[in-house]
Formats: sequence, structure tokens, C-alpha cells
Amino acid sequence: MNLTDGAVLCGRKFFDGTGGNEHAAEYYRNKGYPLAVKLGTITKEGKADVYSYDEDEMVDDPHLIQHLAHFGINMAQMEKTDKSMVELELDLNQKFGEWASLQEAGSQLKPAYGPGYTGLINLGNSCYLNSVMQVIFTLPAFQKRFVDKAPEVFLALPAEPPSDFNVQMAKLGVGLLSGKYSKPPPEGQDAATCDSQRGIPPRMFKTLIGRGHPDFSTKSQQDAQEFFLHFINVLERNSRHQTNPADCFKFRVEDRFQCCKSKKVKYTYRTEYSLPLPIPLEAAINKEEVTAFETRKTELKAKGLRMDLDHVVRPRVKLFSCLDSFSQSEIVEQFYSTAINAKTTARKTTRLASFPDYLLIHLKKFTLREDWVPIKLDVAVEMPDILDLSSLRGGGPQPGEDPLPELTGTPPPPPQLDQNILEQLMDMGFPPEACKKAVFFTDNRGLEEATSWVMEHVGDSDFGDPFVPPGTDAKAGVLMVPLFLQAQIPRQVC
Repeated sequence: MNLTDGAVLCGRKFFDGTGGNEHAAEYYRNKGYPLAVKLGTITKEGKADVYSYDEDEMVDDPHLIQHLAHFGINMAQMEKTDKSMVELELDLNQKFGEWASLQEAGSQLKPAYGPGYTGLINLGNSCYLNSVMQVIFTLPAFQKRFVDKAPEVFLALPAEPPSDFNVQMAKLGVGLLSGKYSKPPPEGQDAATCDSQRGIPPRMFKTLIGRGHPDFSTKSQQDAQEFFLHFINVLERNSRHQTNPADCFKFRVEDRFQCCKSKKVKYTYRTEYSLPLPIPLEAAINKEEVTAFETRKTELKAKGLRMDLDHVVRPRVKLFSCLDSFSQSEIVEQFYSTAINAKTTARKTTRLASFPDYLLIHLKKFTLREDWVPIKLDVAVEMPDILDLSSLRGGGPQPGEDPLPELTGTPPPPPQLDQNILEQLMDMGFPPEACKKAVFFTDNRGLEEATSWVMEHVGDSDFGDPFVPPGTDAKAGVLMVPLFLQAQIPRQVC
């Protein structure tokens, strides 16, 4: 209940999916009324959980009895019906301890201490950030810049350390790798009750890296791949006149277009930091098991029963199948061929012109349900111990190929896009440039086909890049560097 006007609203959603729908926080943002009390925690003794949205933390209200009396609530007659935040945190800590110690079919794991054995505490829906940053600091290039050179960074004494990217990166790296926060408990003390290996909370770093971003500045769950690309952007801005450790992820992609009319070809190149791979469900190696499971699930649902989660059967797809699907050529509609000065179709083949030190793979798991709601595929992708990428190596222009001539003279007129479809797609939350591509490549055939195109390409690295009709984008062989701003799956598709 808001203590300013008595409005009763639901609270925040917790990182495990429980809780409310953020209505109380939204009410504060609209009205500016900062204090709220959790009604179920009110006791006869005059205690209750009071939260300040302005300070973003719990506070004490010395006049709580009078404030509640203003709204007709007599604390002396109240009974506590809900757990306080302290009690909830204790419960979660106990559950976390159970999960941390019970792995490998219930076997007890022995704690490891020392440098490199420190983790990050979940701040609530921050697992996307934690997972990315813990991987980042396993790489030598990042360790060299932000951990080995941490003393130099700290001695620079920036005016505002909480707002200095290099300081916060060095602080995070040292915290994870130094071993300072991963020490064995004193002799005779139980490791379960010792705070020497609790992990570190990356609050300052999360605040800084998300500042000004519409998604990462919130406390909502986000996509790890989108955060990675946002992190690369921020790192790029803070790497002027010094080595950028993100170069270890950088590679070039080669796109080959062949005009289906003239058979002439064109090569373009772009820089990427992750490789998006489709997941071909038709290549699942356990199709019969999945079909039997789905049939059984439908039968139980018809009887009002639920399937036991221990017996869930997921499609199993080998990573090689994902790579093979990526390497397949595709037909590009409405390709402007400079050989015939008209639109036609072209065959596009994508290969890797160079390889990074570390290849980050992005599995494209999003698809559309029958009711047009975006969902994540529940599928297992089997990873091999050794990965041979030689079949993806690009060779550039080949002997005997006839290149498409450069675009000269008057450029072709801009394509006519159905504004009604375009507006409906943008209303769903997709980037305008991606919407233009969807309408163009589906030839104005309707919202359904355009939405399907969007969901099929939402994981593409150039999804939100400026739309340029194919065949008119660049001269042959020109390096095109895309923007790293990625589109997020919309929260709701109508």
C-alpha cells in the first residue's frame, strides 16, 4: 500500500518468476509517491516492511502507526500473514546453499578456495550479466588489461570512480580472480556458516553498464547475448588509444550473392562478434521419442493432468546440424542486379572470411507460437569436444567468376512499403529498420508473413541496422561494419 494516497498495488517480480507485476513501482514512477508498506508484514508490535522506491531500499518509518491510522488501519488488531524481506532472503539463501552443494545426482561437492574461485551474487534478475562477465574474465586479454593493470587504473584516481568504466571493470576483475573473496573458513568453523566465499555483488558495475539503456537499467531479466553486444559497445567507447580486449571475439563474415539471371556475383564483408546459428528441429536425432512424448502430453492434458517434469523429452540437435543449416544458401527476393539494371532473385551464401581467437555462438531459440506469442524453443543442442569449422571458411572471389558491375548512373527508385503493415510491426516493439526489411522481403504480402520473417531473423547481427535494398548496398569487396545495437524480443506480440 502506498503511504501517500493509500493505493494498493502488487510488488516487484522476483528473479525466480514469483512475486507481483511491478505495478507499485510503476505507480511510483508515474506519481512520484515513494513510500509503500507490505500489508502482510504488519504486526501488533508496530513493525512492517516499508520500502522507499526513491532510495531503492528498505527504510524505517518511525510514524508508521499514525500513517496507517490515517487510512483506517489499527495496527493493534493486525496479524502478520506474509514473510518479511529478511525472512525471504533467509529462505532463498538456504535454498541457494542446497543447490550449491547438491550436484552430480545429489553428491556432496567439496568447496574450492583461492584465486579464480569467486562468483557473482545474483542481484535479482541479473544472471544474464553475471554469466557474461564471469566468462569475460576467464579470457587472457581481459585479465591483462583490467586485472594485471588494476594498480595503474586505481592509482589514476578518476574524479568519479563509480562512473569510471575502467575502474569498475578492474574492481570486478580483481574481485573475481584475486582470491580475496574466496578464502577457507577458520579452523573449526563450518564452511556452510562462513561468509568467506559468498561471492561479490556487482551493484556498481550493473548500475554503470546499464545507465541510460532502456532495458539494462531496469531490474528485469534480459538476454545474455544482447547484453554481450551492449557490453562490446561500451568497451569500444572506453578503449580509445589502448588495446581493445574484445578483438579476441572479432571476425569477418563473407556474403556471396549470385544473380540468378546473369550468374554474375558480388562479395560483401562485415565484422561480427558472435555467430548466430539457427536450430533445425527437423534434424533432431530423437524424433520418435519426442513424438511419443508430445502424444502422451496431449493425452494427459485432455484428462486435466500434468506431465511429470522428470520425464520431459526434449528434441536433441547436434551442433553440426546447426552449422550445416547456417551454411546453406538462401534465395534473396527483389535483389537489384546491376548486370540487368532490374530486380530479380539472387542466391546468397554466407561464410567466414576470418576466425576469432574465441568464437561466441548464439543459438537462435526464439520462434512464434500459433497465437503469435514469441516463445523460446525447449531444445537441447549437443556440443562436440572438437569443432571443425573448415567447411565455413570463405575463399573470396574465385577464378572464372564474373563480378557484378558497380552501380552507376541513376540509382533505382526506393521500394514501396505497405505503411499499414509497417506500423503494425513497429507497434509490436520491433525496430523500424527491421520492420522495413520484413515488409520488403515478404513483398508486402501481409502482417502474418512479415511477422514470421521478423521472428526468423530476430537473432541476426544486422537485424536493427539501416535497411538498404539488396544489390544497392555497397561496392563489391567493401567492408561493412554493422551497428551492434540488437533488437530485443518484444514483451508482447498482439
